[in-house]
Amino acid sequence: MSNYTYGTNAYDEIPEVAKPYGIKKVVFIGGKRALAAAEPKARKALEGSGIEVTGSFVYGVDSTQTNIDRLVATPEVKEADAVFGFGGGKALDTAKMVADELDKVIFSFPTICSNCAAGTAIAVIYHDDGSFDRYGFPKAAKHLFIDTDVIAKAPVEYFWAGIGDALSKQPEVTHVSKGEDLTNTGALGVAISKTVSEPLFKYGEQGMDDVKNDTPSKAVEEIALDILVSTGYASNLTNQKDFYYNSWHAHAFYNSTTAIKREGTYLHGQIVSFGVLVLFAYFHEEEEFKKYQEFNKRIGLPVTLGELGLSQDDVEEITKGAMETNEYRNRPFDPEKFSEAIRCADELGKQLLEE
Repeated sequence: MSNYTYGTNAYDEIPEVAKPYGIKKVVFIGGKRALAAAEPKARKALEGSGIEVTGSFVYGVDSTQTNIDRLVATPEVKEADAVFGFGGGKALDTAKMVADELDKVIFSFPTICSNCAAGTAIAVIYHDDGSFDRYGFPKAAKHLFIDTDVIAKAPVEYFWAGIGDALSKQPEVTHVSKGEDLTNTGALGVAISKTVSEPLFKYGEQGMDDVKNDTPSKAVEEIALDILVSTGYASNLTNQKDFYYNSWHAHAFYNSTTAIKREGTYLHGQIVSFGVLVLFAYFHEEEEFKKYQEFNKRIGLPVTLGELGLSQDDVEEITKGAMETNEYRNRPFDPEKFSEAIRCADELGKQLLEE
């Protein structure tokens, strides 16, 4: 489990946190925008610490094995004692996989909170064409440095998508673990997952307004911690060798849609948020469906397939892809019911938009 430091001066703690690990050399890996936003602050924090930066590298565009292999073979990466990963999900997943393959310590510097990747021991790996490949299981970062000023000044769409992704944690974990004889670890993960949704409903809209105004407010801080820490902890505790309660219908929906070629670009959490509605439709949970659907509408998350560049003509292909995902390795899956849930969520969304 990762420790964490948060606030507008979080990076000031880097030397003290790194000291016990005997780190003398670090390499920066991240997204282009992320490095531009955070690298100067990180370098300043390292001044006089005796820690050398061997190099700074943009990871690529997707967390692919091609990008991982390229970085693993880079001399400056090999030379470093630790990896500092900067960015959002794909950048941090790449950095985690690189560190894991080279058996190096990794520290995470989330510059956006588009998902919980900064602190998780799981990575989403894509094919070079952008379609979902597999999950990787690297070691989690030793420490998260959550600079809320950097996060508040990032594009609001990533904050928005992070809310969408985090909306899945509580319903997915509670449903997939239902009826299980939970171990202490599993029970703790489930308990933490049950704390995730409420802060999103409470602070989500205000947090988005504050990010639009580059303001590192309490709402921004609460959402960032909910996504990066609470959701991350729940993910790690429910993703174990002996059991997997970390995700279900919402992420199966997302994973499958990555293989469907269509116009537009859609963020992970944006798609997952509609998958949450599919989950509630699958289980005929009308009250929860309506609560999450109305919240989606209020903050601009999708309530229809059309908002994701999809249509009901894609449902069979989505269902076929979902059957092949990791989400169903421990659970029965009714493809007809899943297809019907997608269509139902879409139809109810169309009705909501017409009101």
